[in-house]
Amino acid sequence: MKKVFKIALLSPLILILLLLAFLSIKYSPTYVYRLVTMNVADVYDYKNFENRVIKGAKSFYSFEEKHEKDYIESLFDERVSQSGFTSFDEWAEKSQTTALIFIRKDTVLYEKYFNGFSRDSYFHSQSIAKSFIAFLIGTAIDDGLIQSVNDPMTKYIPELKERDLRFEKITIKNLLEMRSGLKYNTSLLPGTNIHAPWHDEAIGYYHPNVRKLLLKKLEVESEPGKEFEYNNYNTSYLGLIVERATGKTVSKYLEEKLWSKIMEYDALFSIDSKESGFEYMPSRLIARAIDYARFGRLFLKQGNWNGTQIISDNWVLKSTREDKTISRDHYPVWLGSGCKHTYYSYQWWGNTNCDSTFQFFANGNLGQNIYVIPDKEIIIVHCGNSLQHYSSDWDLMRIAERIR
Repeated sequence: MKKVFKIALLSPLILILLLLAFLSIKYSPTYVYRLVTMNVADVYDYKNFENRVIKGAKSFYSFEEKHEKDYIESLFDERVSQSGFTSFDEWAEKSQTTALIFIRKDTVLYEKYFNGFSRDSYFHSQSIAKSFIAFLIGTAIDDGLIQSVNDPMTKYIPELKERDLRFEKITIKNLLEMRSGLKYNTSLLPGTNIHAPWHDEAIGYYHPNVRKLLLKKLEVESEPGKEFEYNNYNTSYLGLIVERATGKTVSKYLEEKLWSKIMEYDALFSIDSKESGFEYMPSRLIARAIDYARFGRLFLKQGNWNGTQIISDNWVLKSTREDKTISRDHYPVWLGSGCKHTYYSYQWWGNTNCDSTFQFFANGNLGQNIYVIPDKEIIIVHCGNSLQHYSSDWDLMRIAERIR
């Protein structure tokens, strides 16, 4: 009886060890180590990776300041009330908000940091990084290094054709719009909302050689240009295209085309490993919250920075406005279909209103947002480390409605 009991106790451990061994062989021991020790992603993850430094500008534009604390905090009354708290500060603490900046017509009305963070703190972008990668595609087109968004991805990554000719049908535009048809495993552990160890978000995030994944492992699943599917590999391929087209790392090109021109602070970009040296394009840009606001301002001003065109206005329009030729049938139902709905352009999201106004935003997990309300010349930056008591862009959409 004791022997049977011991076997019953050891069986789950043996299965776990076998699973870890399988994952180590399939993906790498480093992947397994990161998966086990880091587990669910958070805003401190960059400390566990090698990071490249992106240098800021020698001189930079500073916003005017005219603080309206009570007014800005009152805009969150609905969220505070729905969360069951009695004050804005309590909500900010419990929601793990780390930064909130509100800018109207180039004037900071609110800038406050919470939960141990300050203006000098690093803020993990999460998927806000995707909008920066799309920016680099636009500057590479401006520079004549990429001809067009209609170029097939294989023009810059020709070896993909050797694995599957269907890669030739995927354009840069398909990657930008998350309509590439690339296979993306989204399996969860049975009975939970936890990613399975073979979920592609986890693999792409923790793998020590993402470039190898892109070149050797990823597959085409369906026809490009059809269904929308949020897939981090799309952004990683865009980064690889930037790398191939420019002959520079994404960090260096980002420094050259953006950071050294307008940003106040240095930033970081995490790489997958020293050996591979490939930035994790979809989410591991790390910067200061006020510099995220500057990026929002650049796109609010249609690429013009105080008289200098940093990126073409046409690229900004294509990136942030809705492409109404795309059928709503190609989007998930939860994004809506009436006059108020959510759309996706060139790695930027957008919300439409029934009066033809709209908002566009860069959005990242755990509460990262650069939310732009063009007709009101408003930029809102929210950073956090949890989605509990905060529903990300949906909260900011309701705030935009309240402002109107």
